[in-house]
Amino acid sequence: MSSIENNETLRVINERHAVKKYESGFVMPEADLNAILTAASEAPSSWNLQHWKFLVIESEADKAKLLPIAYGQSQITDSSVTIAVLGDLEANRNAVIYDQAVEAGAIPAEVRDALVGQINGAYQNPQTARDEAIRNASFASQNIMLAARSLGYDTCPMGGYNPQQLIETFNIPARYLPTLLITVGKAAVPARPSGRFPLSDVVVKGSF
Repeated sequence: MSSIENNETLRVINERHAVKKYESGFVMPEADLNAILTAASEAPSSWNLQHWKFLVIESEADKAKLLPIAYGQSQITDSSVTIAVLGDLEANRNAVIYDQAVEAGAIPAEVRDALVGQINGAYQNPQTARDEAIRNASFASQNIMLAARSLGYDTCPMGGYNPQQLIETFNIPARYLPTLLITVGKAAVPARPSGRFPLSDVVVKGSF
């Protein structure tokens, strides 16, 4: 058997599918949830600004509030937890991470100053802020789904919800942009098989 066939990471990626039906009432151990969230926070990010915030919705009361926002989709109430992945529109404020790097001797102060200047210049453009919030939150979202699968859980990324109602109901500050809801739990019904286009249809080498 080749190293590709034995590769655990590739197996987890292959096994991840969107699950709609969960074992209602299954309580996820806090340690597992924290491991998933830690994996999310270890995603790559532009300038290491870590453009994400994770709103964890797990109490029955909060699930009931979220259900109509997600148009009554049952996975909201049946899954163990829903993670609302928020993108940070003011991630340039996170450039304080470079102060820590300077204090640790990882980079000189002049490098920090150059990077902070570059970041603040880029963030003069609201479209850049929005694009980076969505792009980098997406990296974190994929880590959530793969980490969950590796621990034996299933997930469903959900774009079908009302962002403005989510903001108002859960008091989300204007700084944060809702990008995705991800339900996490134990599958009660396996995911429907989903086909994928062959590489010959999706890969272009060199140039179109």
